[in-house]
Amino acid sequence: MSSGPATGGAGEEDRSEREDGEEHLVRPLPEPVRARVVEYGSDVLGGMRTSDLPPVLRRVARFEPRRRARLAGPQIAAQLETDPEFRGLVATRVEQVWPELAEGMRSGVVPPAADPVTVAACAYLLRPPGWAGIIEDVHLELDRRHSAKEVDEAAEALEGVRRELEEARRDLQTDLERQRATIVDQRAEIAELRRKVHHERQRAKTATAEAEQALAEFRDRRDETEGRVSGLEVENRRLRSRLADAEAQVENSRRAVRAGRNADEARLRVLLDVLVDASHGLRRELALPTGLDSPADLVAEAHAERRRVSLGGLPDDDPGLLDHLLTVPRVHLLVDGYNVTKTGYGNLALADQRNRLLTSLEGLASRTKAEITCVFDGADVDTPPVTPSRRVRLLFSAPGETADEVIVRLVRAEPPGRPIAVVTSDKEIVQAVRGVGARAVPSLIFLRRLD
Repeated sequence: MSSGPATGGAGEEDRSEREDGEEHLVRPLPEPVRARVVEYGSDVLGGMRTSDLPPVLRRVARFEPRRRARLAGPQIAAQLETDPEFRGLVATRVEQVWPELAEGMRSGVVPPAADPVTVAACAYLLRPPGWAGIIEDVHLELDRRHSAKEVDEAAEALEGVRRELEEARRDLQTDLERQRATIVDQRAEIAELRRKVHHERQRAKTATAEAEQALAEFRDRRDETEGRVSGLEVENRRLRSRLADAEAQVENSRRAVRAGRNADEARLRVLLDVLVDASHGLRRELALPTGLDSPADLVAEAHAERRRVSLGGLPDDDPGLLDHLLTVPRVHLLVDGYNVTKTGYGNLALADQRNRLLTSLEGLASRTKAEITCVFDGADVDTPPVTPSRRVRLLFSAPGETADEVIVRLVRAEPPGRPIAVVTSDKEIVQAVRGVGARAVPSLIFLRRLD
């Protein structure tokens, strides 16, 4: 901007005064100037008394300055245009902030280094002589700067396009060279593939010829084999016929031998019956006893009834007792079912107790190969389940009978000399089975062995 009076210039006639002598703008304020004027007005609103505020701006006077400028910008601009008093208050504030600029405008001199937007805003608010011309000059200056900025931006954009075009050319040249190299490699690869295809075709022809020759040989061998199979089938049928005749002869011979043997056995039975009847008659006639026992046999039988085979001298609470018993050949292990389950896991239901114990016994039987019998009281079981495994014998006491009685009866049923071990902590069963030569194993030791 040039210094000096703001009047004069190309648009001076367009800025002519009206009949009332006031100056007016030819066109609206530039947008930066309007924003600056609204900003000054918004700042002044915050310091005014409520009674001095224009009615239309009282609602936004309590807002923060930037918010006032943003929300009530059109109302502030209109009030500055139509309300000289409000505009005068804002002009007074501008004079306080820019005293040199305001003094220069009143004297017709605008500082050359001043911001055009600030100059135009001060001219609009202070309205010194020629203020409309000052604003129009600022308008032209801003238009010139905007045009220059657009030209600069266009030049920068053009330069960027040129650089991009140059880069695209270089990339295209590089890509073209790469494509040419790729074409050369592909041509070489195609030549190699053609050579391989020719070689494979020759191999395929050779393989086809060999396959045809092998097929012809296979057909010849198949015909020969079929002829041999036919001959073998004929021979097989002849041999089967001879075998059937031989089997018939053997069966006839067996029948003849069986008939002769039956006759001999019948004669022998008649002879034995006669001898037995004669011996019975002779025993009755002589009043002989039915059997003869030696004194030594009687002593041995009595001793066997009192004592069975010793199963070791380990005490009942020895942890290795059960392992020792399971090593004795032909040992029979009798388990008092509920006595063991209620000692180890009595909080489970009875059916779950039985299933858990039987599963453990099955594993023990498979490892030791010992004969194991498990006895439960049958009072709580309507239909006793079948034995879960061939390795473990499962028994339930009959109505009116306890598992203790069944265990004692099983011990007594064993022949003299059979090693027997009874797993229970019931003192009555322990005393009963010890009296007949069995060995008792506490339930707790047995459970530890199972674990």
